[in-house]
Amino acid sequence: MKETNGILKVPEESFVRNKMRKSAAAMIEKIGLRPPANIQKLEELAATLVTEQEISDEFIPFAMVLLGNESWRKTVKATPMNRRLLLLPQCLNNKEKCEGMFDELGLNCAGCKGCPIDDLLIEAETKGYANLVAEGTTVAVGLVEEGSIDAVIGVSCMPVLQRSFEPVSNAAVPVIGIPLLFDGCEDTRADIKWILDELRSYETDDEHQPISVSLLKNRIEVFFTKENIGKYIQGRDKTEQIAQEYLLIDGQRIRPLLTAIGYLAYSNIDNNELLQPLTLIIECFHKASLIHDDIEDNANQRYNTLTAHAKYGVAQAINAGDFLIGKGYELLSDLDASNETIKNCLRFVSRSHLQLTRGQGVDILFNDGKIQLLPDEMIEVFKNKTGEAIKVALLLGAIVGGANKQEQQILEQFADYMGIAYQIRDDLNEYTEQHSAEKTGDYPFLLSILNKHFADQDKETPANLFKQVAEFRKLIDENGLLEVAKEYLQKYVDSCYAELDKLENSKLRLSLYGVMGKIFKSETTNE
Repeated sequence: MKETNGILKVPEESFVRNKMRKSAAAMIEKIGLRPPANIQKLEELAATLVTEQEISDEFIPFAMVLLGNESWRKTVKATPMNRRLLLLPQCLNNKEKCEGMFDELGLNCAGCKGCPIDDLLIEAETKGYANLVAEGTTVAVGLVEEGSIDAVIGVSCMPVLQRSFEPVSNAAVPVIGIPLLFDGCEDTRADIKWILDELRSYETDDEHQPISVSLLKNRIEVFFTKENIGKYIQGRDKTEQIAQEYLLIDGQRIRPLLTAIGYLAYSNIDNNELLQPLTLIIECFHKASLIHDDIEDNANQRYNTLTAHAKYGVAQAINAGDFLIGKGYELLSDLDASNETIKNCLRFVSRSHLQLTRGQGVDILFNDGKIQLLPDEMIEVFKNKTGEAIKVALLLGAIVGGANKQEQQILEQFADYMGIAYQIRDDLNEYTEQHSAEKTGDYPFLLSILNKHFADQDKETPANLFKQVAEFRKLIDENGLLEVAKEYLQKYVDSCYAELDKLENSKLRLSLYGVMGKIFKSETTNE
């Protein structure tokens, strides 16, 4: 965010502030800027705004806040008040008269009426807001991620608003920021009328009301209780019992969540009778792939427990995995949707299934040390495995929800990029954490980069390196190949955001921004 002579100023005169607010609203409406906007674009627009309004360029940072507010306006306005947070700064209190107590979260107002805080809190509480009197936005972002709230109206000094831009943008938190009239750590002042205007602003708008991803995640968890799974798989024999057991194993349920988000973003019908089998379809396919992967990888542990083949034998495990695949297709064919929709879903899922097996086939050869892969070849494996898994989850929901072909194509490309980024990120995380039973094959992308490093020097990768972790780590570190991997990761994270920005569906775009922000926190530059 632009600074002028190190000072971040707010116009003293209310008529200037209001004039700039109106100009910002008109500019955003005219160009149709969608949130979350990157900081360079906001600075460019802010410079134009102050020039057109013949206002000093020292107010460019203030104009940036206003433009950011207006980009979020429709989303925040459509968010129910009981799903919003009012965030006030502690420094609004009257230091001499304040009777409130401070704790680790901030100020507990005592209602002494020595400052505007109490009146603002009462107004917000009567409308259903969650309230917090604290410095900074870390807690607010955390509350959004936990699912406690879906939007924030935050009052703070300009420096804090400046510092909060990146984490708020990365987390795709719908926010209206209201700057204090001057900076300082005590006895500051705010435009109370402006705050009240924002507090009272609400308009029903299904197109812009955000999907509460965390609440949706909680809702999906209920679908995977033994009682609810039992409606579809009764556990009548050993095969069904193993299938039930695997569906009950928790994990993050990311794939069912993506399916639900994709469906709810495009459909105006929300009922559990359709959403529950829809998410169960994806989890059936996912858990089947895990059972088969564990056999192919000879892995005896998953989710801190024995894998299916380690517990029941290879034959029973293969059979249970096959049952889950068949059950997924059966549930899909019986889905409460039009014949054309089901036909499109079956075509898409079956093609994706075939693509995933191709990726898995190459991965098996690689893990057995029978082939060496370069980065582009490994990226293709990631796309065919993880990318396809994300794609089928997201697209199944979107197709049933009624997404058009153009939106589907964007989502397919996004899923490819996200799958690649996800796998590279896993490589880097695994490498950083280290563990006693590690092997070189745990880091397929880093190994592919090392292969390229040797190929660029017209050398062969040492044949025995696959089993020599210490030597492998030495070569990665000495040649700076970890940074090369990080550059690849950033490239594909940026590509994910570029695809999301093409989506017309704002609910889905913002939901996926939020998912990306949680998964790729340190890589989400969005610039």
